[in-house]
Amino acid sequence: MDDSRSQPDWLQQRERMVTEQLAQRGIVAPRVLDAMRRIPRERFVLPALAWRAYEDSALPIDCDQTISQPYMVARMTELLELEPDSRVLEIGTGSGYQTAVLALLAGEVYTIEWHLKLLNQAADRLESLGLTNVTFRCCDGSQGWPERAPYDAIIVTAGAPGVPACLADQLRVGGRLVIPTGPLGDQTLERLRRTEAGLAREELFKCRFVKLLGQEGWSD
Repeated sequence: MDDSRSQPDWLQQRERMVTEQLAQRGIVAPRVLDAMRRIPRERFVLPALAWRAYEDSALPIDCDQTISQPYMVARMTELLELEPDSRVLEIGTGSGYQTAVLALLAGEVYTIEWHLKLLNQAADRLESLGLTNVTFRCCDGSQGWPERAPYDAIIVTAGAPGVPACLADQLRVGGRLVIPTGPLGDQTLERLRRTEAGLAREELFKCRFVKLLGQEGWSD
């Protein structure tokens, strides 16, 4: 029997993902496309689902969470407008895949995860890839990480009822916050930019994420 999944050509699948799922759908930032090309997504999904790693879909991971589809990861990353010296806060480490992409693009990444099991798994994966510019914390991500603020960019990879005020407060002037907000099943991806006059807000497109748990998120 021909088992074509026994030894996948991961490099070929990754390149196809970048070309067909990202570039052809409007992701244009060269550094983002390069980061997506370099990170081995197959190492961030459940082993039984590794053969589906480069599908254009979200996949389940431990703790009833998900790894976002490649396009969503790339689009949210592009919206952050990262520079090599950027300081980034990520809320929702999850599998660590988005974290790894950020680590290639930014100078410092601070990432918070509610589930300790996921945090430890992600830390091990990033260490195995030699990504050393990431600091991990297990706590209520809806409160951010004020001790390390201000940030050039904040990305929230779970849906919140609204924009947590404390996260917006942790942006430097010019900083960007990308977050899905709204009721469950009807979320909108937003980008907020801190200006001298306050916060400029953009509503981008509909999306669906797992819950952001915590004081300024969902209670359960």
